[in-house]
Amino acid sequence: MSCIKLKTLVAAAAVFGATSGAQAADEVLTLATFMSPKAPPVAKFLEPWAAKVEEQSGGAIDIEIFPNMAMGGKPPELYRQLRDGAADMVLTITGYTPGVFPRSEVFELPTVHQNSAAATTQAITESFDLIAEDYADVHPLLIFVNAGNAIHTVGDCVAGPDNLQGLKLRTPSRTGGWLIEAWGAEPVGMPVPDLPQALAKGTVDGAMVPFEIMPPYKLHELTNCSVTGEADGRFGASVFMFAMNKDRYESLSDDLKAVIDANSGAAISAELGALMDAIEMPGKELQGKTGSPVNALDTDATAAINAAAEEVVTRWIEEANGSGLDGAALVEGARAAIAAKTN
Repeated sequence: MSCIKLKTLVAAAAVFGATSGAQAADEVLTLATFMSPKAPPVAKFLEPWAAKVEEQSGGAIDIEIFPNMAMGGKPPELYRQLRDGAADMVLTITGYTPGVFPRSEVFELPTVHQNSAAATTQAITESFDLIAEDYADVHPLLIFVNAGNAIHTVGDCVAGPDNLQGLKLRTPSRTGGWLIEAWGAEPVGMPVPDLPQALAKGTVDGAMVPFEIMPPYKLHELTNCSVTGEADGRFGASVFMFAMNKDRYESLSDDLKAVIDANSGAAISAELGALMDAIEMPGKELQGKTGSPVNALDTDATAAINAAAEEVVTRWIEEANGSGLDGAALVEGARAAIAAKTN
C-alpha cells in the first residue's frame, strides 16, 4: 500500500495557541482516489489542497493521499468505503455508483453542461439545495465537474452522428451510455484506469472522456482523432464527489472543522472549476503533437449530435419523475444556475 505523504506541518500559534515550531498531528486523515498521482486533479488539486489544510491547522491535521486505489478495492467501491469509514475522504466520480446520486446526474447531462467546468462547478455550489439530499450520508467538501467529454476514436475522425453508428465507445456514466445509444453506437462502461488497455486491445473503438486524462493515461498514443462540438462544445460531463466521512468530520474539534470548512464549497469552487478547464490544454496539445487532429464539428453536425442529446434529457426527466423526483424542475434549475455563471 502506497500513499503520497505530505509534510507541511507548519505552526499556527496565533490560531491554535501553540508556543513555537511544528506540532505532531492530532488527526491523521486518509484520502483515497482511483486516480493516478500524476493525474492533474491529484497533482494540481488534492496535493496542494491537503498541504494548505495541514498548514492552516498548524500541523494538527496530517493528510495521507492514497492514489490508484492503494487502499484496496475497485473505483465503484469508493463511495461505500467513504460512507462506512474505511477512508476518511475520497475523490471519485458519482457515475461509478449508479442510482446513489440521482439528482446530481442532472449536471452531467449533455446540453445541460455545456463546456465550462468553472461555470457548472460554481452553479452546483450555488444551487446545492437541488442535489443536497444525494449526500445525506457523507459530508460533501465539493461537488464539481470536469470540462466535459470529447469523442476520441482509434479509427477515422467523427464528422457527425452517422460516423458513430456501430462504434463501441467507453462511457463515463449511464447517461453517457444513453447518449451513445442515441447516436446508434454501443456503450461500454468502465472506469478510466481500465481504458488504455481496452483501447490497445480493441475492446472499444473510442471513448468519451475529457482531454485532461490524456497525459496521465497516454491516450494520445492510443487514439487517432478527437472531436468536440462547435465552439468546443462537450457531450455531457462527469460529476465528481470530493467528500469526507460524516462521523469523521463530526469527530474533529471546532477549530479543525473550521479549517476544513474554509477549504470547502464556495471557498474553492471557482478556483477548482478554472483548474479543470485549464488542464484540458496539455491533452489537446499532446494529441496534436502525435499528428492526430483535434476537430470541432460544424454547426449542422453539432445540431444533429445535440438532437440526440435532447432525447437523453427527456429520458432522464421521465425516469426521475418515475422515481419521485421532479426531473423537469431539476433540469430547469441546473440550466438556470449554469447560465447565470456563464460569461
